[in-house]
Amino acid sequence: MSAEEKSLNFIEQIIEDDLKNGLSADKLRFRFPPEPNGYLHVGHASAICLNFGLGIDYKAPVNLRFDDTNPSKEEQEFVDAIKKDVEWLGFSWDKECYASDYFQQLYDWAVELIKKDKAYVDSQSSEDMAIQKGTPTTPGTDSPFRSRSIEENLDLFTRMKNGEFEKGTHVLRAKISMGANNMLMRDPIIYRIMHAHHHRTGNDWCIYPMYDWAHGESDYLEQISHSFCTLEFLPHRELYDWFLNQIYDETKVRPKQREFARRNLSHTVVSKRKLLQLVEEKHVTGWDDPRMSTISGMRRRGITATAIRNFANTIGIAKRSNLIDVSLLDFCIREDLNKIAPRVMAVLNPIKLVITNYPEGKEEWLTAENNPEEEVMTYREVPFSKELYIEQEDFQEEAHKKFFRLTLGTEVRLKNAYIIKGESVIKDADGNITEIHCTYDVDSKSGSGTEASNRKVKGVIHWVSIAHAKQAEVRIYDRLFTHENPDGNKEVDFKEYINPESLKVITGFVEPSLQTSKELDHFQFQRLGYFCVDRDSSAEKLVFNKTVGLRDTWAKVSEQ
Repeated sequence: MSAEEKSLNFIEQIIEDDLKNGLSADKLRFRFPPEPNGYLHVGHASAICLNFGLGIDYKAPVNLRFDDTNPSKEEQEFVDAIKKDVEWLGFSWDKECYASDYFQQLYDWAVELIKKDKAYVDSQSSEDMAIQKGTPTTPGTDSPFRSRSIEENLDLFTRMKNGEFEKGTHVLRAKISMGANNMLMRDPIIYRIMHAHHHRTGNDWCIYPMYDWAHGESDYLEQISHSFCTLEFLPHRELYDWFLNQIYDETKVRPKQREFARRNLSHTVVSKRKLLQLVEEKHVTGWDDPRMSTISGMRRRGITATAIRNFANTIGIAKRSNLIDVSLLDFCIREDLNKIAPRVMAVLNPIKLVITNYPEGKEEWLTAENNPEEEVMTYREVPFSKELYIEQEDFQEEAHKKFFRLTLGTEVRLKNAYIIKGESVIKDADGNITEIHCTYDVDSKSGSGTEASNRKVKGVIHWVSIAHAKQAEVRIYDRLFTHENPDGNKEVDFKEYINPESLKVITGFVEPSLQTSKELDHFQFQRLGYFCVDRDSSAEKLVFNKTVGLRDTWAKVSEQ
């Protein structure tokens, strides 16, 4: 890659500058380092696309590393889910790594810090340490244990490792400066005691490294050239570099941490803690609920990996945080599904339509295009009969001049079929229409080549044959939150903004070609939107999730 080939973002410019300043191109290596304490969300998707995208652009390896230093919150389930998400997004990693791979080396380096009098065992309570650390405007004060001898520190740290002490009785701290302006540099904790089972190392360890100690050193061990992380880690960079200084060998690549802004998505939350709340308090059905901002939830909803990658590329990389309107994601989804989703007919709010002059007992199989966007057009057969379902919204007994669907005395075309004319209705005792009766023009069949088939009418509506239709459960999803920034008001619990209309479950009818559809198959229900087959679906009970509408209707609603 060169600056002449494309307009570079600031991350790419950093890499280009390093290459010009002597970094060998074959020393480039990137990483995506999630903690396996939850499912990945749309924010992680941007980071995945950034790091793996750089790997593709620069023909450089990318590691998938799990920062598994907190066994009380981490599980193999999350490791497996993360790997599935990265692969589903279309990326392959060079090495699968774990911070736990380096536990012995991290421990050995910590021992070296103690021997150099750059670390000590502190036996204060966490409350006392918080007070002793000072505030952003006042310096901290030295721990009463800061002057412990090297011998005593080595002895205590060994005994911490051997499991002789209870959680909270001791920690190992780096000896830097309690007067540093950056509070993260005020003798940060390197190790804490945790008697917890680790999903990979079992019960081998009773002490676990803190993120700041493990992260940079893991980058160094893997010879990561560039460690890109979100902006909240900017204050950590000074500590990242201090830790590297203690172990750095000039013959090796020194990792460089640089930060980019988190791209927040409107009407969502992406905090793992808050997503966990939604799951545990049963506001959603699970981590892969289609309303969730998790990659697994987005996948189940029918959002494609291509759409997510295109969204990430569209919003790009920035130095300042901002709120991205979710309608941009919807646009990327529609753009991709328009290319790949077969067109089918489904009726979600049905009313019965009877063609009175259509022969009793007759049925036809009409030819319909699968997707007009295909390079080579394919077709399917759709059954047609005397009795059909149409959408209730497609009929009005009396309509204004701009209503171009079916009314009494007017004509519309049934998609891929015939022109019909509304004749009469049947109503129940309460005056509700239960049936619409119409007549059809026998010579107006679509594609028949007759003069009547080319006759223009103002409206085209979709339908399904009642005799052949398959009943389906259809889950209509909307924004999970009514507020565009549910985290924006810190005085209000974000759950106060949960949209009570975020899920509606209805019964619809679909054409029989969908009987054999499989999980995650995508379809455009003509004139209604894009839908996909849910994992709960079976041949006996079809279940579809609405992915996105054909156009953005939320903006109009929110303006009212």
